[in-house]
Amino acid sequence: MTPQEHAQAATDLLEAEKAGTQISLLSLRHPEIGMDDAYAIQNEIYRAKIAQGRKVIGWKIGLTSKAMQSALNIDIPDSGILFDDMLFAHGAVVPAGCFIQPRIEAEIAFVLKTSLGGANVTRDDVLAATDFVAPSIEILDTRIQRVDAKTGQTRKVFDTISDNAANAGIVLGPQRHAVDAVDLRWVGAITSRNGEVEETGLGAGVLNDPVQSVVWLAQRMAQYGQSIEPGQIILSGSFIRPIECPSGAEIHADFGSFGEVEISFQ
Repeated sequence: MTPQEHAQAATDLLEAEKAGTQISLLSLRHPEIGMDDAYAIQNEIYRAKIAQGRKVIGWKIGLTSKAMQSALNIDIPDSGILFDDMLFAHGAVVPAGCFIQPRIEAEIAFVLKTSLGGANVTRDDVLAATDFVAPSIEILDTRIQRVDAKTGQTRKVFDTISDNAANAGIVLGPQRHAVDAVDLRWVGAITSRNGEVEETGLGAGVLNDPVQSVVWLAQRMAQYGQSIEPGQIILSGSFIRPIECPSGAEIHADFGSFGEVEISFQ
């Protein structure tokens, strides 16, 4: 893809977000699209949002489970950018029409106290840089079709990355924990919608260790001369299947002694 095509794809996605509609699959429009193209499109979206006055508050990591990677025929996670208008309070109500096809995932969030970057970042570096960890919910949305009606082709990883890794929102639980206070591999969540359990999972589903997910992100960002800054939030990846959130959905993620997170959709 050319830089002009990257810019046009980003413009189309931003307009879709504003209008509450979806565009066709970029992987159909541009069969030659690759990983570098997808992140270039995401970067164009980043530039546009910064120009609009948005601020980066963190990063999300996706596709950390073997099941999701196998489904998309890839062997690495992906990442997206968290902006300040994506942050929702624990227990908040998402206004009607805010998103197109919202879904949620339960995750462990890391909040940093010092910067983190470099190609040689280690697990110990992540532990030293982390201020605290907390239970969280990621809100997903898609400004791009999940399935093409004519061909039946489903989204590829390049479509998802271009669409800011399908990110739309973040909800942090009120609890705060030292990163080494618990074994994050054994932190789990029982996630319910309208009082019925929909999904359960354990932190080990995230690359066998959520800390390793943050290591991956820091190393990937180093390839582009980027680093994670103090105060930024890192969503380390979901360990449950995405849960659909139609109007009226009330979501409760019970992380046991680790905490809880709630969000509702008007």
